[in-house]
Amino acid sequence: MRHRRRGRVLGRNSPHRKALYRNLVTALILTEREKSELESNHPKVAGRIVTTVEKAKEVRPMVERCITIAKKGVLAEEAAETYATSADRGSEAWKAWRSGPQWSQWVAARAPAVTARRRLYSMLGSKQAVRILFDTIAPRFSDRDGGYTRIVRLAKPRLGDGGTRAIIEFVGNNDRKKSARKAERPSFEETSQMTVTMGDGN
Repeated sequence: MRHRRRGRVLGRNSPHRKALYRNLVTALILTEREKSELESNHPKVAGRIVTTVEKAKEVRPMVERCITIAKKGVLAEEAAETYATSADRGSEAWKAWRSGPQWSQWVAARAPAVTARRRLYSMLGSKQAVRILFDTIAPRFSDRDGGYTRIVRLAKPRLGDGGTRAIIEFVGNNDRKKSARKAERPSFEETSQMTVTMGDGN
């Protein structure tokens, strides 16, 4: 019995399960990459993958954690920009900045961002996914405190074993938009005039 044991086993041992989660999270993040002419298997819809409900529920906390780490790293990079220099590398102005006190302040301010990138790389194992997290996904959710993904069940089950399929996607990409035009309601004045005219005819 698995009393007080958190999480699903999914019929896999621990290393296989961790690799599965890492691959699913990386696949979801890589759907946000820019479309390339050389790439033949580009995703149809950005920010969305199809998997089973159980896998989606297990992967969702890991995706949220990665985005939170990336957001903290982006904030650190923005704070470090105040101590950065715009001089070209190797120039006299850059050498003066490199030997001055601003360089040590820049390094100290940027240290959390470097730590965040290294931590995400250890979790995902993909430099491209880390780059997309920092450049695209984290700035998009800068004003949102959690809840970056949603899970939507699909009606059609998986062929073969009949497993319940689901979509896990980033919030904001494929949101339903309410139409600005509202349905016109009939006014009571028009209805009362119609009843009066119909009563006069009888």
